[in-house]
Amino acid sequence: MQTADSQTNLLPILEMLNRNEGERLSPAATRSTQAIRRNPESRTAYRQAFALDADRIIHSRAYTRYIDKTQVFCLVSNDHITHRVLHVQLVSRIARTIGRFLALNEDLIEAIALGHDIGHAPFGHDGENFLAELCIKHDLPPFQHNIQSVRFLDRLERKGRGWNLSLQTLDGILCHDGEVHSNRITPSANKDFAGLDEELERKKQDAHLKLAPMTLEGCVVRMADTVAYIGRDIEDAILLGLIKRCDIPKESRQLLGNGNGEIVYTLVTDLIANSRISNSTGKEKGYIGFSDEVADCLKQLKAFNYKNIYLHPKTKTNLPLIRNCYENLFHHYLQQLETGEPTGPVDLMTDMKPSYLATHPPAAMACDYIAGMTDNFFLKQAASIGCKVPEKQ
Repeated sequence: MQTADSQTNLLPILEMLNRNEGERLSPAATRSTQAIRRNPESRTAYRQAFALDADRIIHSRAYTRYIDKTQVFCLVSNDHITHRVLHVQLVSRIARTIGRFLALNEDLIEAIALGHDIGHAPFGHDGENFLAELCIKHDLPPFQHNIQSVRFLDRLERKGRGWNLSLQTLDGILCHDGEVHSNRITPSANKDFAGLDEELERKKQDAHLKLAPMTLEGCVVRMADTVAYIGRDIEDAILLGLIKRCDIPKESRQLLGNGNGEIVYTLVTDLIANSRISNSTGKEKGYIGFSDEVADCLKQLKAFNYKNIYLHPKTKTNLPLIRNCYENLFHHYLQQLETGEPTGPVDLMTDMKPSYLATHPPAAMACDYIAGMTDNFFLKQAASIGCKVPEKQ
């Protein structure tokens, strides 16, 4: 165990690391000393602020549950298919590479990347849609995984205490929206926690509301999210026999590459070459973006993926059963909470701090609990109440 004296002895190294950021990073980058926390912490610590955020995220229970969360393909008996845990690691690695060449803060990039999908419900975007429909039926705002990611880390983990992450990290997680196509992203600076909470509320009411991260690092993660999944999903689809490599649009193969490795390299190189980072400390930070040619080709490749992969009949085979499980589990938990039946040792329902229980109706508690489940636990819970559940193929 570290003693107080040993921690104090490391503080000069922390001061040196913070000074080095001033010399090494771009003037437009986010310094670790600029981190803002909702609840200021007075304890002596020798880790830089955004590195501490990344550590807290990776030690959270929600991060542990990434291991069995669907990325695109669910219930597939193939260990080489991408799961959510690998996706966030790919985003982190790709984003850190971009950030290094643009002289941005890699610790902040890593924290945002590791936490950006932590709120995903079981079975990916389809599960998110099912849960959103149930929320609407019970007079709640539609479920959105990026909002839930912030809620898990800021409000729900540790029995409702949260991890007290920095504003910059939480903002990047909220604003990641990797599915939205953008040629370039300019940061929306000068935010505070009141502004973050206001954006959360606005986003709850309008899922299509476009939000820009407050930092260039957040912009990098948002772009890296797309870079990480676009080619990887193609490789998974080829492995599962949904498409052939020759089906990839000719223009995409010629400009971006014929496989995931080439696609990632081309997109990362183009981002580094075409992003513009301000060399001053003023309000104008610059932007993160692709060349017009690559951005247009990437947009076409996204359209190809949606038509031939994400909407492929084989991708949707188990969805009717999964939807039924969602409906039955939600109503089961709702009935338990409304009638006061024993719910067992659950973290995100009755075992929360009093302020959570006082401000969340049963439907919201059921939503939080289901959203935190892994795919496998979700199916076990559904089977335990008599639902017919799909099996791995």
